[in-house]
Amino acid sequence: KRFLSFVILVLLTFTLTACKSKNLTGVRTLRIYNWQDYIDEGLGDDGSKESNSIMEDFEIYYEKLTGEKVEVVYNTFETNEYMLNVLKTGSEHYDLVCPSDYVIQKMIQEDMLEKFDYNNSTKLYASIDNFNDYGSPFIKNIFETHSDKNKKTNETLSWSNYAIPYMWGTMGFVYDADSVKEEDVSTWGILWNKEYAKLSTAKNSIHDTYVAGVMHVYKEELLELQEKFNNSLLTAQEYSDAITELMNRVDDDTVASVENALIEMKKNFYGFEVDNGKTDILSGTIKINFAWSGDAVYSMDTADEYNEEGNGREVHLKYAVPNEGSNIWFDGWVMPKGSDTELAQAFLNFLCSPEIACRNMNVIGYTPSIAGNEVWDLCLELYEASEDDEEVDTVDLSYFFGGTLDEEYLTDGKCLINVSSSERNRQFDAQYPSEEVIQRCGVMKDFGSQNSKLLLMWENVKCGEIGAWLWIGLIMLIIIIFVITFYKLYNSKYFKKKRRNI
Repeated sequence: KRFLSFVILVLLTFTLTACKSKNLTGVRTLRIYNWQDYIDEGLGDDGSKESNSIMEDFEIYYEKLTGEKVEVVYNTFETNEYMLNVLKTGSEHYDLVCPSDYVIQKMIQEDMLEKFDYNNSTKLYASIDNFNDYGSPFIKNIFETHSDKNKKTNETLSWSNYAIPYMWGTMGFVYDADSVKEEDVSTWGILWNKEYAKLSTAKNSIHDTYVAGVMHVYKEELLELQEKFNNSLLTAQEYSDAITELMNRVDDDTVASVENALIEMKKNFYGFEVDNGKTDILSGTIKINFAWSGDAVYSMDTADEYNEEGNGREVHLKYAVPNEGSNIWFDGWVMPKGSDTELAQAFLNFLCSPEIACRNMNVIGYTPSIAGNEVWDLCLELYEASEDDEEVDTVDLSYFFGGTLDEEYLTDGKCLINVSSSERNRQFDAQYPSEEVIQRCGVMKDFGSQNSKLLLMWENVKCGEIGAWLWIGLIMLIIIIFVITFYKLYNSKYFKKKRRNI
């Protein structure tokens, strides 16, 4: 009986392992883990169901394509760190996860990911043809030229081996144009500017706010780099590489300088936030929100809707990327070890179609890494100047759309769009920054071996002097408890008896 039970257990384990992607009804299951509010879920403004989500449409698409039913299980997370902890503890398994750039690097280094097969010849529906055909050449180049070393295999691998770019953008400031001067918000120093005391926010994110601190500390060096680039002493690539190197400095002296700068900033700003800032600026609680470009679009869109309804004070918001430089960020899809890679790639091929990319951009306000005719048409629909606009700026977006558009969309071989001058530094520039802005942006990297020091620095910044006094108070409390306990024991009957015997 014991032998038979053992055999059954082994067979059951094998069966469950072989059928890990199927639910109890035998339907194949794809498990997805994504940021909150980061895909079209078919919901209205009040959260009620209005249409199919992208996941539901994929289920329909997949069954038509293969004749096989599939169920998508979709869950969300709020921070990279929480998501990473879920995966490392093994409390949940997912086939597709959407971390940020520096976490993708960490996952590559720790050998947590499956490789992508861009040309899966055995299952054509699992080939990522849509990304191959419509992925922005600018985004592709970044993922193909950046690499990380796998600590287990010592192999240096391109990000493109392990991640498909999803959304991207810049970091900058959304600001109330009626209350904040444009020249003031063009520098990271506005977070330290006493003229705007208690009117600005910073991200409750160590990586993003550390970049703001580094940019402030090394402002003069950044401006010198900019001057060299403007005088053709640096190529565009050399300029971008220099900014990337500077913003990722984590030597002890830099960490100490940034810590002091951020502690000083805390005295001047309204507070740290992750999601509240995009609504606080609408209510007038703050005037400057350190924001991801997608959140900036949300704030500006919402302000425009309020203004049209005329139910209260008008709010005129704009978006600016500081002149010194900034971070160009990416979120990408990865497949954790043990994923159903075939099904995961089929979903990504569906997600990377220009039609689905347009749906996502319309709903969540962030900019997909997908180009193509449909995305360009949406860009023209949203932002092209009308015949009534007297002042128009012609913007070249060839760096992003180049090579993905049909000839009829081009003007002298370029991807040109005419934008009303009055609409500059607003939604258009947040979603599609100019090439000049992109050139002064760097790519954020993982802190590596300095991670523990940066975490300590962050705790010092967030706790400040109060944190130090709390530690002193805690130590003193422990000493007092020890002294009282020792005194009581010393004067107890047991110890008195012992002393008499001695």
